[in-house]
Amino acid sequence: MKTLTTDGRLLFATRLTRLFAYGFLAVVLVLYLAQAGLSEASIGLLLTLTLIGDTVISLWLTTQADRFGRRHTLIVGAWLMLFAALLFTATQEFSLLLIAATIGVISPSGNEVGPFLSIEQAALAQIVPDRQRTHVFAWYNLVGSFATAAGALCGGGLAQLLQNGGMAPLNSYRAIVIGYGLIGLLLMLFFTRLSKKVEAPGPSPLAPLSQRERGRLGLHRSRRVVFKLSALFSLDAFAGGLVLSSFVAYWFNLRFGAEPGALGAIFFGANILAGLSALLAARVANRIGLINTMVVTHIPSNLLLILVPWMPTLPLAVLVLLLRFSISQMDVPTRQSYTLAVVDPDERSAAAGVTGVARTTGAAISPSITGALLSYPSLLNVPFYLAGGLKIIYDVLLYRSFRSVKPPEERV
Repeated sequence: MKTLTTDGRLLFATRLTRLFAYGFLAVVLVLYLAQAGLSEASIGLLLTLTLIGDTVISLWLTTQADRFGRRHTLIVGAWLMLFAALLFTATQEFSLLLIAATIGVISPSGNEVGPFLSIEQAALAQIVPDRQRTHVFAWYNLVGSFATAAGALCGGGLAQLLQNGGMAPLNSYRAIVIGYGLIGLLLMLFFTRLSKKVEAPGPSPLAPLSQRERGRLGLHRSRRVVFKLSALFSLDAFAGGLVLSSFVAYWFNLRFGAEPGALGAIFFGANILAGLSALLAARVANRIGLINTMVVTHIPSNLLLILVPWMPTLPLAVLVLLLRFSISQMDVPTRQSYTLAVVDPDERSAAAGVTGVARTTGAAISPSITGALLSYPSLLNVPFYLAGGLKIIYDVLLYRSFRSVKPPEERV
């Protein structure tokens, strides 16, 4: 943190604030919608449309951010968080919830959604040296995981506390949604404090790019690499979308009767371990490279994911889930660092945005499938098997496609 500028510290603060809000809401989101009277299939459809809406909004905002202004774009994203919270709080009508889910920013998984991550990554990559990039991204993800963990613990704990005090479950969950909106306001304040140094550099005066050369998505030289990465990341995200934190929490509730307080504690521990695994990733990557780190750590975590529903008791299922989270996020800072390392500096927001949108698109399809599967007791465990198997296929394809494409720090 001592090597970061004021802007760098602010970007860490916005990451912490936002991921706390996502974890705060995600652990009770499906429970809230179920209490509001929605069926499992309707909840799955709503979460799918939530992610589709986030995808469309994110694609538009991130590919225009370098021209419109990164700070302005981030502030717009914070407004969309507040908008979604207001509508989710004010109504139980499915059509209005659909509007909030499609236009606003809601995270059903506790992970990043919206335009924030792509733009913040581009800004961080701009203000830190290449050799520190993966290390800074590892700490950036560690802060996010700890914040998500704290949010999940506070969200589940607050809901349990309110219910123990006599509040109806629906109203206790609604209080969490209100808190989510208030955190969006705080996030907006942080974004207004960023300086002009986080804005994208202009094109080289010696070789300025025309609009046609730059393309509609803000990409030029790296277009092919970015599209190929996007296709693979989309497959990985589709698999991850089958086991969103909200659905896993709901699965624990159905399978073992876990209450909101226990669910908050489970995902607190899971996200703490995920954050530590992200920090370890930087050291491993320095030894074996970014692509190798992504693949070697990802495959065992997916085998553990497949094993979760085989556990006969809640403690054993939680233990395997925590083991999975202890290595599951080691591919995240390495993936982010790799993507921004193999593109030109003036493509970074666009590259992060396009790959991020590809991930959101892949994840958007999955909840409707999981929602349908959870409607049948005999298919309750299938999402874990599908997710783990597809993620292993992604790992193999990624290694075969990019093992020879090195980032600058690995070419020396």
